[in-house]
Amino acid sequence: MAADGDVHYDRAKEVKQFDELKIGVKGLVDSGITTIPRFFLHPPEVISDLKKPTNPTGSHSIPVISLSGERSTVVDQIRRAAAEFGFFQIIDHGISADVLDRVVAAIKTFNEQPIEVKARHYRRDNETGVAFSTNFDLYHSKAASWRDTLQVRLGPTPAEFDKIPEECRREVMEWDREMVKLGETLMGIMCEGLGLDGGRLKELTCLEGRVMASHYYPFCPQPELTMGLTSHTDPGMLTVVLQNQVSGLQVKQDGAWLDLQPEPGALIINVGDLFQIMSNDEYKSVEHRVVGNPYREARVSIAIFFNPSKRDSLFGPLPELISEEKPAEYKTFTYGEFMTRFFNKELDGKSLINFYKSSHSH
Repeated sequence: MAADGDVHYDRAKEVKQFDELKIGVKGLVDSGITTIPRFFLHPPEVISDLKKPTNPTGSHSIPVISLSGERSTVVDQIRRAAAEFGFFQIIDHGISADVLDRVVAAIKTFNEQPIEVKARHYRRDNETGVAFSTNFDLYHSKAASWRDTLQVRLGPTPAEFDKIPEECRREVMEWDREMVKLGETLMGIMCEGLGLDGGRLKELTCLEGRVMASHYYPFCPQPELTMGLTSHTDPGMLTVVLQNQVSGLQVKQDGAWLDLQPEPGALIINVGDLFQIMSNDEYKSVEHRVVGNPYREARVSIAIFFNPSKRDSLFGPLPELISEEKPAEYKTFTYGEFMTRFFNKELDGKSLINFYKSSHSH
């Protein structure tokens, strides 16, 4: 990567100049650029990985599970998917196609407003609970990624309602109401899959801390040189993703990347690091990424992250899942310390979960 060898290239200065423009990557695209700025160029080892075939022969595709089946069947299907893939898609979830379409359209509308409208929301601090920016780790990542993100805190203390962009304000709140119901259903099913009482995770406030991160991946003129979202695992309990029909999400399975093709009306569910830890490795938090978008139509994805609300509480493998045959795989820690560690590093792989491994499991 030439950037490292060029004495005249001041990466930090270029990043700061871009950030202070408050135009996002959408603003760069709208300006008509045909080559991407250098700080978006990813190193050769990341780029070469993009050229490998996805969905190699013999690989399985991510399961699509109907929630309308027999309860015991659904519990078993989700348990297997969470243990084997860490990802699954759900259909027949009780949320109408009209609601899904409306939420995606509202987020798209906000991102396609004139730059000066969006610039009012562009910030790195999250004091109001609402922040719009390019990459939360822009200043400490090795390379920037080709996406803009609107983040809204939904619980336990929601963002100030009038600080949410008016283009998507009502839809964000409507989506949160749907997610509270769905989150409770999913966590109940996944508790049962572990042989726990259905309300066990709800008791531990695991549904109360909710954040929405809506990502907008515009067309990229050089998608083979950058990423939409680098490989990472999600730190929290559970993530529910609504996306439009533009592909780009990939999930790591047996060392290879699987394309997760959009399924009309489906929601994508994935296990977070904290859930893997609390399940004592029964469920898997799996690396995933988004490739640079080669299509003229933007990719839109709306992720809801479910987390505990009690930052000072201790977390670790649940006592019911520890035995002589299956000792605790992880140390205990406070949730606050865990999240601070996540946000102070760049987005990468599984380093967070490995940090908390107990000594016997090394």
